[in-house]
Amino acid sequence: MSQTEKNYQAAKELYASIGVDTDKALETLKKTPISVHCWQIDDLQGFENPDAVLTGGIAATGNAPGKPENREEYMTNLNQALDLIPGATKLALHAIYLDKHGKDIDRDEIGPEEFSEWVDFAKGRNIGLDFNPTYFSHPMSDSGYTLTSRDESVREFWINHGKCCRRIGEYFGKELNQPCITNHWIGDGNKDYTVDKLTPRLILKDSLDQIFADPIDSRYNIDSVESKVFGLGSESYVPGSHEFYTNYALTKKNCIVCMDAGHFHPTESIAAKFSSYLAFGQELMLHVSRPVRWDSDHVVMLDDETKAIMEEIVRYDALDRIHIGTDYFDASINRIAATAIGARNARKALLLALLQPTKELIQIEREGNLTKRLAYYEELKTMPFGFVWEMFCEMENVPGRTWISELQ
Repeated sequence: MSQTEKNYQAAKELYASIGVDTDKALETLKKTPISVHCWQIDDLQGFENPDAVLTGGIAATGNAPGKPENREEYMTNLNQALDLIPGATKLALHAIYLDKHGKDIDRDEIGPEEFSEWVDFAKGRNIGLDFNPTYFSHPMSDSGYTLTSRDESVREFWINHGKCCRRIGEYFGKELNQPCITNHWIGDGNKDYTVDKLTPRLILKDSLDQIFADPIDSRYNIDSVESKVFGLGSESYVPGSHEFYTNYALTKKNCIVCMDAGHFHPTESIAAKFSSYLAFGQELMLHVSRPVRWDSDHVVMLDDETKAIMEEIVRYDALDRIHIGTDYFDASINRIAATAIGARNARKALLLALLQPTKELIQIEREGNLTKRLAYYEELKTMPFGFVWEMFCEMENVPGRTWISELQ
């Protein structure tokens, strides 16, 4: 028996003493997919245009060496990152990570054929795919408006892009036999005082209605809509607010809400919002991130917010209704490591939640013993979760903490 196995057996007995089955926790951990975003590897550069400048009120800060200079380097780095991530994985793509195969096509013309190599890649690694239309970093988004544009030619271009992306998402789902979440986020907004806040939202509502009008099989593609409180250049007004998308999803019933941990006010916790949606039978898509004072997209840590996110999902047995994904891009550190660190921390947080005696904690709370509730919850923090994590990594043929020694 290896030292990892000995440590795990000791931890298993200790967790069993509080009513937690670690084997069951690991089984659930292994099969729960986490959608790892592809754009940490190259600062959201993509393959569409090597000279493109990132727009949309977002930014990758830092200038660490190692950014891939071509598709081949990108794929090598991506594979290295995925090799470090245990458990069921999906890869979230943006539309700019396409292969045009030499064709002169724009974003309103793309289709499954531009992403067939990604399907082959996913099949080879036994992973799923999620998708994101790229409503930014394009001449047709230079005005700062896409789906809310008053210029019909601009709006039509982006509506068609959204339609194309839904068909690509459906293609992913069919080929990989698991639903693809196609997430729609736009950077539209106003820098300064805005008089008419209603009209852009009515335009956005109509744009989404047109995008979602095409019949797409929901067994293979699920659309989500993502809000943001503000971005660079849209500090004063964002049409696609949390309230707008929540109302849209609840009334139209043709999409679900996506919550990004960095897209709210700094003191807001997205974890606190989940139960309000679950109470009405809603599914959710998550972007686990780490905002520092604003939507800075720092690499996910095993911090209180990330742990709270996973606790809420597990406590309500919502792993089949809340889809977990990551979203961050830090160009100041090794990009391969950053991809792995954030994804591993998201899964560590999920493991911590699975190792809690949830039923007992709820029972203590219902009995009104608030002192015992706090004491018990705090004592759980010193349980040997690390031994269970190391066992999981070994089971998945992924390095545990030893991978740190290989970092440059």
